[in-house]
Amino acid sequence: MYDINQIRADFPILSREVYGKPLVYLDNAATTQKPLCVLDAMREEYLNVNANVHRGVHYLSQQATDLHEAAREKVRQFINADKIEEIVFTRGTTEAINLVASSFCDSQMKEGDEVLVTEMEHHSNIVPWQLQAQKRGIIVKHLHITDDGRLDISPLLSPDSCLLTARTKLISVTHVSNVLGTINPVKEIIEIAHQHGIPVLVDGAQSAPHMKIDVQAMDCDFYAFSGHKMYGPTGIGVLYGKEEWLEKLPPYQGGGEMIDKVTWERTTFERLPFKFEAGTPDYIATHGLAKAIEYIESIGFDAIQKHEQELTYYAMEQLQTIEGMKIYGSPLPTSPLWEEPWLHDAVISFNVGDIHHLDLGTLLDRLGIAVRTGHHCAQPLMDRLGIQGTVRASFALYNTKEEVDILVAGIRRVSQMF
Repeated sequence: MYDINQIRADFPILSREVYGKPLVYLDNAATTQKPLCVLDAMREEYLNVNANVHRGVHYLSQQATDLHEAAREKVRQFINADKIEEIVFTRGTTEAINLVASSFCDSQMKEGDEVLVTEMEHHSNIVPWQLQAQKRGIIVKHLHITDDGRLDISPLLSPDSCLLTARTKLISVTHVSNVLGTINPVKEIIEIAHQHGIPVLVDGAQSAPHMKIDVQAMDCDFYAFSGHKMYGPTGIGVLYGKEEWLEKLPPYQGGGEMIDKVTWERTTFERLPFKFEAGTPDYIATHGLAKAIEYIESIGFDAIQKHEQELTYYAMEQLQTIEGMKIYGSPLPTSPLWEEPWLHDAVISFNVGDIHHLDLGTLLDRLGIAVRTGHHCAQPLMDRLGIQGTVRASFALYNTKEEVDILVAGIRRVSQMF
């Protein structure tokens, strides 16, 4: 049984009101709410186990270190990494991608070499590569999308492709679009890339909260995700990297924690993964992330996926009954998503008639409905779609069909005003 009432009780913020209306929180692709078990665990550590990790011989430091490294092992199990050394803690997906961009380009790329991204990337997987292009003269290319929001990977299969060349040194691709909800065929992309000896970085910010991730089965070389999008605290994220690649890459930052020996003449670096973790880590947040993973696992990904798929299908079905509704991305399937290959995640972006997305989002907010408006940090995708922005509703394990009904009724009410 998927006890939605019990699940919602774990998130006290969901019972509050906004402007005198019950909160309907549909901005989960931006950040999720946190269950009490995560908040309680972090508070408990601050109250009773607060000490810097890895550096102290005293009891509190040892205890904090144990919790911090237990969190690393929990993450390893969560994504099925082969070794704990392959789990690097970062501040989030953005820092993880910047780490790879900086260290990979520093050691593996030279002027004229190419990195391939896609037209549906978040700015976090575009701008770091552009910064490297300005510094080092590398070239950033991108795969296009189809009119229905799918990634067109046919250029990767063409022997005459101008996108996949001898100068292509890395492919960096989002697993799930934060705008369209499209689930990309990353395993197929990785297989093609590896046939050409090209490593692949997967942006998993929007996939890790919604589906079981197995980095070994996927065979990606790097995988990045954030804690705050999967019911954990802000300011903590993970970079998975195959050991062979992490060994090749130089450190991203310098400082304490990541060194082996420092002299005036030279510095040698700590073993993996600490080589990439300069400074005091957010060991409270890593503990919170571990608790968030435990919470997800206590419900089970099969149950979460079924619930979110049903909710997404229902929402797409109901939204399309609204006059002037335009949903961006893949159309409504001919049958519920769980009866077909799951190609759409729990994100729906839309506009209604001539109503500006900001106006629609602002007026929905007055009805207690929290949605996202704007370009969603994906301006190149907006240009491809020929729009300035959208309204985005995104779902999580605690959302309900009743909330979808409130959203639909709210949009109808706003539409009548215009």
